[in-house]
Amino acid sequence: MAIITESIENENRLNRKIEGFFKTHQIGEILKQSNAYKSRGIAITRIMAYLTQLVFTKKSMYMHCKNGTNTAGFGKDTVYRLLNATFINWGTYLLKLAMSAIKPINAATSEGRRNVLILDDTLYERPRSKKVELLANVYDHAAKTGGKFKRGFRLLTLGWSDGASFVPLLFRHLSSQEAKNRYAEMDPSIDKRSVGYKARLQAVSGATCALLSMLAQAKKACVPAAHVLFDSWFSFPSTIIAVCKEGFHVVARLKDTQKIKYIVDGEPMTLKQIYATNKKRRGRAKCLLSAEALLHGEDGEALPARIVFVRDRNNRSKWIAFATTDMALTEEEVIQLYGRRWDIEVFFKVCKSYLNLAGEFHGMSYDGVTAHTAIVMTRYIMLAVDKRQNEDPRSLGELFYLCYDEMADIPFSKVITTILDCLHAVLDDCLSLSDEDVKGIIEAFFEKIASVFKNGYETFNCIQNTA
Repeated sequence: MAIITESIENENRLNRKIEGFFKTHQIGEILKQSNAYKSRGIAITRIMAYLTQLVFTKKSMYMHCKNGTNTAGFGKDTVYRLLNATFINWGTYLLKLAMSAIKPINAATSEGRRNVLILDDTLYERPRSKKVELLANVYDHAAKTGGKFKRGFRLLTLGWSDGASFVPLLFRHLSSQEAKNRYAEMDPSIDKRSVGYKARLQAVSGATCALLSMLAQAKKACVPAAHVLFDSWFSFPSTIIAVCKEGFHVVARLKDTQKIKYIVDGEPMTLKQIYATNKKRRGRAKCLLSAEALLHGEDGEALPARIVFVRDRNNRSKWIAFATTDMALTEEEVIQLYGRRWDIEVFFKVCKSYLNLAGEFHGMSYDGVTAHTAIVMTRYIMLAVDKRQNEDPRSLGELFYLCYDEMADIPFSKVITTILDCLHAVLDDCLSLSDEDVKGIIEAFFEKIASVFKNGYETFNCIQNTA
């Protein structure tokens, strides 16, 4: 009986937490702006709150309906109508929610800290499906065993990070551009004016097109970041130049291949040739060398960049190359910024292993896949915000930095004078001493402090000499 009571209390606590998150970030208004609203019946925020809390209760909607424990007040048809709606812009919803979460986080961070956008993809696997819209054989570059091609989508994700918190901004489920690699085509009855139809077109248009589209949306939303990080899968010169045209600098790992060449001192060279012809730093330096180069795009455009070679920590005889278009960054800053790219790998791991990405709903419409992913990312944003508020001392936010800035502006001499004035007032009020007696006590106090420091310094010298 006690276990049941505790379970109910935990569920109620979870519902209050989700309700507070929805209210703080005005998710009802965000859904309305994303064209997700109902003219009558159950409020859409109630449906979203129910779907958000499902994974934390370790129950599925199917089991709720089967066991008769569904207390939400609506059935599965209501949920499926929401998930399969073609007119809801889930990209707009997630971006607005992310900006609402980023605003207080960014306010608690110093202006000198560099925020970044991180771009990467992962496999959204549907191994037992055949009739899901635009389902395709996609390449899984992370697979170590078994086949490299899996049934599903490439989940391309753009996220924001300040080095402490990661917030997903936008995503796209990419299918194959080749019709022969797709198991099913899009539903021909989809309204061509709808958001769902445009999302389907982008799913078969390629990763670069989707990448630039997401960056343009992030720029329009004024996401506070100036650098974009991505792995070697996207680090082609033409892609880097296109990203820079959107107004962002790039920090990326370069692909060691003979097909891509960089212009160094007027000569086209591969990464191996650049490494071989330049002088390396001696000793055990992590950064082996740095070289300035020109990146050439398909249209003959040129962009200056700095290529940094570092030692591979897994194999000290090998090297890894990074490139940045921000020439003001030092070599250490390039390495430090790229290190934040790991945040998105942690995000993918949490979503797949703990938040039930691709394993909770098994609908066959492309809109259902998109809606489910948006709900999973909503859960992650809620956890990221909660973690920042409860575990990070910077969660005091603006109050912390206002106090910090105020204290930083007070000179040390003024601090000492203020302390002495307070001590003088306390002695005068409590002991009713004359000014001469107070001054004598303060002087004796300083002499005592001086003697303590002197004795400590002599003791330290004795220890050093003995050693």
